[in-house]
Amino acid sequence: MNQNTLITLNQFISDQQNKFPFVKGTLSKIFGDLQLAAKMINRDVRKAGLIDILGNFGETNVQGEEQKKLDVISNDVFMRLMDLSGACVCVVSEEDEHIHWCPGAEDGKYILAIDPLDGSSNIDVNASIGSIFSIYKRLSPDKPVDHEDILQKGVNQVAAGYIIYGTATMFVYTTGSGVNGFTLDDSIQEFCLSHADIKTPSMGSIFSVNEGNLKEFPEGVIKYIDYCKGENKDEKRPYSARYIGSLIADFHRNLLKGGIYMYPGTTKAPNGKLRLLYECNPMAFLVEQAGGKAHSGSQRIMEIQPETFHQRVPVFIGSGDMVDHVIGMMNENK
Repeated sequence: MNQNTLITLNQFISDQQNKFPFVKGTLSKIFGDLQLAAKMINRDVRKAGLIDILGNFGETNVQGEEQKKLDVISNDVFMRLMDLSGACVCVVSEEDEHIHWCPGAEDGKYILAIDPLDGSSNIDVNASIGSIFSIYKRLSPDKPVDHEDILQKGVNQVAAGYIIYGTATMFVYTTGSGVNGFTLDDSIQEFCLSHADIKTPSMGSIFSVNEGNLKEFPEGVIKYIDYCKGENKDEKRPYSARYIGSLIADFHRNLLKGGIYMYPGTTKAPNGKLRLLYECNPMAFLVEQAGGKAHSGSQRIMEIQPETFHQRVPVFIGSGDMVDHVIGMMNENK
């Protein structure tokens, strides 16, 4: 990037805030803390193979999944920074069963939902992983925060984004006015604008799904996968099958290139695997702001009313035409 046109994430956020004078600096403070957390976790990810922070921590999280050491480290980083910030009244994390109340922040306006390290099963094999965040504004500033403040529909998100730790480290976010991506310049330790106003193609040529569960998928999904693999030169099929097993890596590629990511319900897990608060809602906000769609198979993801902190939902997310197609086939084969 030409240094004369270099725009840092801090500069970009400041410029955006100046356009909306009614917005206070608290949200900018949260983004500053998220950036610092991203740099700290990026540091640990980069040196993970050199010190003893790879592998299992020896415990399981609330989902019953084995925690990796970097999962625990990343969760602690976000919690510590939010505690020091005072901008968030509380944090809910995929790694924790209970609400984390930020000390001295009873008057905080915002609530943070975080997946500290998505794709952690790929840590030991050096595949892309990341952090996903979602920010809500508390509903009733004149009373203590309760579950209603936290269990809000995705349409109420103030901001959402993710940090992907891959060949480069990127910070991608939206506040409801488009999606912008910033790449970490290691030489100055600043996130710099690299992907302005991201728009995902309405049609792509990539489908991402764990076909190991194919026999347990709904009939409509099975037929859509057969369609993706069928030959049709005019429609540029077969599509390319790309599945890393890390939502953040598959989503990021499809967002930029066009494609669909699917994690449908199965006979064994009818609600799928991904969590509504920590994964589906923030990614749905991002993809819709980029011109794509996110659906559960029965309704728009961001219109689902959460019932529990760790609720799971099926998800079909990505290029709008591809999402419409698979949902249409599901409806035809109910």
